[in-house]
Amino acid sequence: MSRWKVEQLMSQARRTPVSRRHVLGTAAAVSAAAAVPPAAAFAAPQRTLPEQARWRRHAARVTITRDDWGVAHIMGETNADAVFGMMYAQAEDDFDRVEHNYLVALGRLAEAEGESAIWQDLRQRLFLDPAALKKDYAKCPSWLRELTRAWADGLNYYLATHPEVRPRVLDRFEPWMPLSFSEGSIGGDIESVLLTQLEAFYTGRSVPVTDEERGLVLREPTGSNGFAIAPSHTRDGHALLLINPHTSFFFRSEQHVTSKEGLDVYGAATWGQFFIYQGFNAHTGWMHTTSGVDNIDEFAETIVTRADGTRSYRYGNALRPVTTKKITLSFRTEDGGQEKRSFTTFATHHGPIVRAADGKWIACALMNKPVEALKQSFLRTTTSDYAQYLRVAGLKANSSNNTLFADSKGETAFLMPQFMPVRDDRFDYLKPVDGSDPATDWHGLHSLESMPHVVNPKNGWAFNTNNWPWTAAGKDSPEAADYPRYFDKVGENPRGPQAERVLSARDDFTPRTLIEAAFDTYLTAFARLLPGLVAAWDQLPHGDGQKARLAAPVGLLRYWDHRWAAKSTATSLAVFWGEDIWALTSEAAAKARMSGWDYIAGRASDTQRLDALETAVRRLTRDFGSWKVPWGSINRYQRNDGAIVQHFDDAEPSIPVPFASSRWGSLASFGAKAYPGTKRYYGTSGNSFVAVVEFGPRLRAWAVTAGGASGHPGSPHFNDQAGRYARGDLRPVYFYPEDLKGHIERRYRPGA
Repeated sequence: MSRWKVEQLMSQARRTPVSRRHVLGTAAAVSAAAAVPPAAAFAAPQRTLPEQARWRRHAARVTITRDDWGVAHIMGETNADAVFGMMYAQAEDDFDRVEHNYLVALGRLAEAEGESAIWQDLRQRLFLDPAALKKDYAKCPSWLRELTRAWADGLNYYLATHPEVRPRVLDRFEPWMPLSFSEGSIGGDIESVLLTQLEAFYTGRSVPVTDEERGLVLREPTGSNGFAIAPSHTRDGHALLLINPHTSFFFRSEQHVTSKEGLDVYGAATWGQFFIYQGFNAHTGWMHTTSGVDNIDEFAETIVTRADGTRSYRYGNALRPVTTKKITLSFRTEDGGQEKRSFTTFATHHGPIVRAADGKWIACALMNKPVEALKQSFLRTTTSDYAQYLRVAGLKANSSNNTLFADSKGETAFLMPQFMPVRDDRFDYLKPVDGSDPATDWHGLHSLESMPHVVNPKNGWAFNTNNWPWTAAGKDSPEAADYPRYFDKVGENPRGPQAERVLSARDDFTPRTLIEAAFDTYLTAFARLLPGLVAAWDQLPHGDGQKARLAAPVGLLRYWDHRWAAKSTATSLAVFWGEDIWALTSEAAAKARMSGWDYIAGRASDTQRLDALETAVRRLTRDFGSWKVPWGSINRYQRNDGAIVQHFDDAEPSIPVPFASSRWGSLASFGAKAYPGTKRYYGTSGNSFVAVVEFGPRLRAWAVTAGGASGHPGSPHFNDQAGRYARGDLRPVYFYPEDLKGHIERRYRPGA
């Protein structure tokens, strides 16, 4: 018996019968011809005989091959079979995350986590009503219903064949549920609704906005990098694509999904979804980056309450009735039971009421097209060139993500979210607009042609780093003056100039040099911000005590090359200084409606700059014994268990990570901070699934996943990619069957 199997059996033996955790297979590896469990294996009373027969038919037509990194390669006779196997494999690797994502999406998180999650659930249910989703499901085209049914079958079959797995809440999955979670970005549009203000409105109590909601807490930027490079700028004349999502770690499952109906797609699927969200097939590749467009709007409604208690809202010269709906939510009690709480909620034609401000009710309008979104998410994975990809984009159901695209024909493109309401640019939609004025309404959606985009730019590359679209292709970028201002609300960020810098540096990219560019060490934010600190120190008078105390730290930063490295003490000092001056200036920057970088560069006082450095020196000395600490001694990767919310411990093993937070301009992002009981910084977000793809006559790709493919600490694939991840050492992707030869760990059918 292999060491891996022994570890798995021992891990299972250590678990109690009530553990929700489970083990990925406890018998010896089986062949693809292994029998499917008989009907008697399905003991749960809700499993009907026709359903069990359907499961067995799917399982008999699916083969799962695990490569030597634990990545699942799923082969199905039909697309539905492939989806069945895809979900079964995801559940094997991390059922907890699959279930968690649907507790969030369905507005049922409080059933697992208690009343503290009730406002998150209410926010979700204001926009996504399970009854409405069931009706939408009934109207889905037959091919989509077939896939969603296979989705449910794969998860239900997994639970039926793994009775040791104890879901927190969801012990049965229904085919309509994927409509609640139809696109795979890290944070949905709905997260723009502030939970504190939602609670204040629906309880009538005063609930202050938190510093985090006000943007005063230093938060790791979420988003991604995407680069598309044309054949004209590659050594071998093949288009290249960088896929570099910045998400919370372990957010997606790396999978290869194929069928005899033509599906053949590789990449990262958000746990619980049956489409590859960031990835590629043999002909096309797509990378999504969180967009800075403004397509979520608030409308200030003028409410009129009649003597009988009924409410209307003013719209033009008329009054319209406010829509009311009762929402009842369940939540887990301290003794493990369930209680219910009901809310009477309100909406106008603009959307649900989510808060009140200045005597008005505020309605929130955002995209709510679950069927179209799910269709677009799956169909894009089947496209063979840019024209097909654009036809799928015509569904206009991507609201939060830009796209970097490349294909085997050599085409490259940058696209903005296709769900883009047409609005009157006289109004500032960054603030609530007057809902009683019909002129503020949405007036349909923009055509794809009318939005900022780049197709086959002459400069040879396109990119996005969650920054504005006006530099997406260098001199061949769209011009801001040609578009309404709501096409961008975030401006530039430090990664934007860094991306332009590395992409402009050469016209002979190879996969290897593209990987090197993606991990380029230069930190543009500090190159911009530190001269102000040095100048402030230079202007201090001789004999000043602060000048003497800070002479050595300023000297270190003055001659630093602004590049991160594990052995760099300047990186540590700069990061701690950056954190401290951000804290000193964040409130003023928010009031000025400026980014933190712009405010520090242009408006921070010399006193603030120098005081922040003193604080940084004190913090480093207090926590590490010296202000000269190598960055790799502070910045660490650690994975102790498979919990969704991780626990960190300075006494436990960890590895150094040389790259830094994206807020300082690092393209390779590692969002780390100290946690209760720790002095070292531990990363929880940033580079997650990273891939480089070459679209030659024969596709080639390289990838790395943070940690590993499995969420189970007993698996050898729980953390086997950690070293490669920290080094930026991408491994070859086994895309073709011949690539897999010699790299197969086991092959089996679901349930075997």
